[in-house]
Amino acid sequence: MDSLLEALHRHYGWDSFRSGQRPVIEALLSGRDCLAVLPTGGGKSLCFQLPALVRQGLVVVISPLVALMDDQVLQLQRRGIAAACLHRGIQPEQRRLIQTQLSAGNLRLLYLAPERLQGEAARDMLSVHARQGKLVA
Repeated sequence: MDSLLEALHRHYGWDSFRSGQRPVIEALLSGRDCLAVLPTGGGKSLCFQLPALVRQGLVVVISPLVALMDDQVLQLQRRGIAAACLHRGIQPEQRRLIQTQLSAGNLRLLYLAPERLQGEAARDMLSVHARQGKLVA
C-alpha cells in the first residue's frame, strides 16, 4: 500500500479515494497550486485535511461558514486529529487555549473565519508561523 493510502486508512479508516481526490492531494503535496471543483459531498475537505496530516506544520483553512467549521473540527477531533477554529462564537477562554496550542505547535488544522484575517492578532500569528517554517503552503 502506498503512503497516501496508508495515511487515508490510518486517519480515516477508508481504503480508497473518491474520484478526483488523489490528483488534488498529490498536486498540493508537490507544492503546486490547485483548484478542485467537486460536487457537494465529493470529498473536498479531505483534499486539504490529508495533506495537513501527511506533512508537518499548520494548515489554515479560511471558511465563511461557522457551522461547517465547527462540524469539521469536531469530526477531526473525534478522529484524534488536532484541529481548532476561531470565529466570533468562540469564548475567550477557548480562544486562549487555542492560542496556547498554536504557540506550542500542537495544531495541525486551524479553521478561520474570513473576518479573523482583518484582525492584527491573527495576521501576526500567521506571520510567526510562516517565519518559523511551520505554516504548510
